[in-house]
Amino acid sequence: MSVSWSGGRRPGAVPPASSAVIRFNYPTWTGVAGAWESRHAWADWSGHLGGHDEAGQARFSRTGGPLLDSPGQDRATVHELCDRAGVPYEDWDAATIRERLPVLDTGRHCPPKAITDEAFFDEPTGDLSGCWTPDCGFVDDPQLAAHNLMAAAVRHGAAFRFRTTVTGITAHDRVTGVGLADGTRLSAPVVVNAAGPHSGAVNQLAGVGDDFAVTTRPLRQEVHEVRAPDGYGRGGRRLLVADPDLGTYVRTTPSGGLVVGGTEPRCDPPHWLDDPDDCPPQPTRAVYDAQFHRAARRIPTLTVPHTPRGVAGVYDVSDDWIPIHDKTALPGYYVAIGTSGNQFKNAPVVGLFLTAIIDACESGRDHDTEPVRLTLPRTGLAVDLAHYSHRRRINRDSSFSVMG
Repeated sequence: MSVSWSGGRRPGAVPPASSAVIRFNYPTWTGVAGAWESRHAWADWSGHLGGHDEAGQARFSRTGGPLLDSPGQDRATVHELCDRAGVPYEDWDAATIRERLPVLDTGRHCPPKAITDEAFFDEPTGDLSGCWTPDCGFVDDPQLAAHNLMAAAVRHGAAFRFRTTVTGITAHDRVTGVGLADGTRLSAPVVVNAAGPHSGAVNQLAGVGDDFAVTTRPLRQEVHEVRAPDGYGRGGRRLLVADPDLGTYVRTTPSGGLVVGGTEPRCDPPHWLDDPDDCPPQPTRAVYDAQFHRAARRIPTLTVPHTPRGVAGVYDVSDDWIPIHDKTALPGYYVAIGTSGNQFKNAPVVGLFLTAIIDACESGRDHDTEPVRLTLPRTGLAVDLAHYSHRRRINRDSSFSVMG
C-alpha cells in the first residue's frame, strides 16, 4: 500500500514518497513469496545492501497488523499461501480485536460509501473479524531507503543523472542505448525501463507495447497525515491496519502521526492521468474528507483537522495491479513497471527478478516459452517469473486495488 513517484522523463516531478507498508497478504503465490522474502531483507537492510549509507540507514519497524474482513476477500486462499510460505498469522474475532487493539471499532460497514451518500453514517450491520500477521510493519523513512539503494548501487559502479530528460531509446536489431535532451547518447547493450508512472511514455520511445496483453496507466493518488490517537505513535504503541471494509489503511509514523490512505473502493472514482507530470502535489478537500471520515469510523478517537495535510502522487497501475517484470519485443530492452502502489515492500527482490530474466534471455533462453524460475535466497521459496509477464492473461485472483 504505497504511493511512489519516479523522477520521470522530465525534470521537476514530485519527489519520491511512499507509505512504505510491509505486509504479506497477497492473493497470489508470487506476491506472498516475494513479500516474505523482502521482509527478511528489510529486517537485515544493511546486510542486504552490503554496507552503510553516510546519509543514514532506513529501518524496518515491525508492528504487526490486522487485515480486516471484507466480502471480496478470499481468506482461505491467503491462509493457504501464507502456510506454504511460512508466514505466521492468527485469525482474530471481533472480541479479540477489541481486546488487543481497543482503539479500533469493530463495526461492519461494507461496502464503502461515498461521504455524500446518505447511508455513509448508517449504523454498522455487524462485527468484523480479521487476520493478524505479527511480522508486518513499515519502513520508517522511504526516501532514505531509496537513497540507501542508490548509495549501494554507486558502490557497485552505478552512475546517476538527475533532472535529465530521456528523449529516445536507440536501437538497430536490438537496443543500443538511451538518448538525452542535451544530446548525450548513452551506449548500453541492455536497457531497463523502471520509470514508474512514466513507463508508458518510455515504452513508446522504444517502440514496444503492441504485444502487451497487460498495460499500464498513471493514476493520481493521495495520502494524508494527522496526529495519531492518544497512546499511539511517538513514544506509544505503533499501529498498522488494512481496512477494506471502509476502503482505507492507516499506520502510525515515527514522529507521532497517523498516515491514512485509500484502497480504491468502487465508490471513489479513479483519477486517471494522461500526463503523470500533471499532478499537483497538494491534497484535495474531497479525498481528504472521504479518507479521514472513513478512518474515523474505525478509530472513533481520531480527530479530523479542518485543513488537509498530505501529499498527492502517481501510481503506475497495471490492468490487474500486478507488476510487469519482463523482456519485450525489442531485444535487450526490459521493463520493471506497473508497480501499482503496492510494490515498495518488494523493492529488495525486483533486482533479483530482473537479473534472472536478463541473464536467461541474454544467454538465448526464450522466457515466453520457457519461463524463468527463481529460488529466493533468504527463504528458499521458488517463484515462477511468468507471473509478471507482459503477455499474461489478466490475473483474476488480483484484488484490482492497491492490495495487489
